[in-house]
Amino acid sequence: MRFTYAEAMTDPSFYVPLAKAAEAAGYTSMSIADSLVYPKESDSTYPYTADGKRDFLEDKPFIETFTLIAALGAVTTTLRFTPFVLKLPIRPPVLVAKQATSIACMTGGRLGLGVGLSPWQEDFQVMGVPWERRGKRMDEAIDILRGLSTGEYFEFHGEHFDIPAIKMAPARPFPILVGGHSEPALRRAVVRGDGWMHAGGDDLDALLGRLDDIRKQEGKAGAPFEIHVISMDAYTPDGVKRLADKGVTDVIVGFRMPYAKGPDTQPLAKKIEHLERFAETVIAKVNP
Repeated sequence: MRFTYAEAMTDPSFYVPLAKAAEAAGYTSMSIADSLVYPKESDSTYPYTADGKRDFLEDKPFIETFTLIAALGAVTTTLRFTPFVLKLPIRPPVLVAKQATSIACMTGGRLGLGVGLSPWQEDFQVMGVPWERRGKRMDEAIDILRGLSTGEYFEFHGEHFDIPAIKMAPARPFPILVGGHSEPALRRAVVRGDGWMHAGGDDLDALLGRLDDIRKQEGKAGAPFEIHVISMDAYTPDGVKRLADKGVTDVIVGFRMPYAKGPDTQPLAKKIEHLERFAETVIAKVNP
């Protein structure tokens, strides 16, 4: 089992020491959150809170995803970085391909690119991207990332993007991990991705069962496929074994409530203490 340390919306000066501490403690990866703007007014609903509100995000610090990965990659040697998740369809896919291949090259392949749809219509509005047909835009963007990451000439002619034959150098392929719980997201993860990222909540067993069904339908039941999940089972060795038996490859763990309003008041020393204690009581026993 691989273990991902999750920390976000905290003091930006904490990230470098936390990444170093997570790597030293034996974590495989660190998840990197993505958020562009916080609108003054919004009618959008957040799908992962009980009331659908996102006011917990106001004034929370977010460093741009690829910028933060580059900084953390420069001070670590083995820690992998998994955006959780990059809002792909609001971004120009050629630019994302350049950023991702550059990060993959500079970190020695330590990128697992988590991508997903933004639930905020405002993200699309401020980036000048239509909200309609966003799923199709997402599919095309993933195909473009895949094609340009090979380093070979690639062209694309789709509904949303029309790209002549181009190539990038340097280029290095990277796994594409698709987030989301909807049927289209699960199918997208199997058909176009290298893995799936679970956002917590919902019925994990049902989602895993549906993923398994789709993989069988698509003839990919035996192919390598990463499954990243958030689960209370991840906090005990026995629970991790249960998740492994269900096909989970990566568990995502954090040590504070991310949806709390106001600034993060947990000191850096306490954060390091939490991640090290988990490493001693769970990681060391699961992966001796």
